[in-house]
Amino acid sequence: MFTGIIRDMGEVKNILVEQSNCVFYIKSPLTTQLKIDESISHNGICLTVEDIQNDIYQVTAIAETLEKTNAGTWKPKDIINLERSMKLNERLDGHIVQGHIDATGVCIYKKDKDGSVEFTFQFNKAFAALIIEKGSICVNGVSLTAFNVTENNFTVAIIPFTMQHTNFSYLGVGHSVNLEFDILGKYVARISALNNPGRKEK
Repeated sequence: MFTGIIRDMGEVKNILVEQSNCVFYIKSPLTTQLKIDESISHNGICLTVEDIQNDIYQVTAIAETLEKTNAGTWKPKDIINLERSMKLNERLDGHIVQGHIDATGVCIYKKDKDGSVEFTFQFNKAFAALIIEKGSICVNGVSLTAFNVTENNFTVAIIPFTMQHTNFSYLGVGHSVNLEFDILGKYVARISALNNPGRKEK
């Protein structure tokens, strides 16, 4: 379980393809604090630390993860947002994030707003019921507030601190991002579908 508050970033140093999986070697100052078998959010994807060598650690993404997230597009030198799992005795500064990506989105608009930067992302409208105006959305592991929500896109505003401490500073039009919709919205949609059998569940 995560909060969507990014305090660390890592660099993809190497990628090995093993059958249908990809093994990623990530370099980060965070590495010295990690333990084998620990869960870490990578651009919002929960992956398990398998090995640690000096300042580089190893994780593996299986075929399903590669198909449903932007991990399949990662390449050496890419910068990845990292978050360790939350502690129950700390403040929940973001929102409840599982590290289970629902879909990918594409940046279709980026504009400097003289103090912040607005990004608009397009996504599959099959997920439209899971996002609301001023609701929480996790983008590349970052907890954000969505606005200007339509059936297939939404906008977020990124403050300077977030631009400096996440990989949003590298993000531009055409780039793919990982999306995790609010878990509360998923349960509401599920309950609604069960109570209205004629309505197709998203």
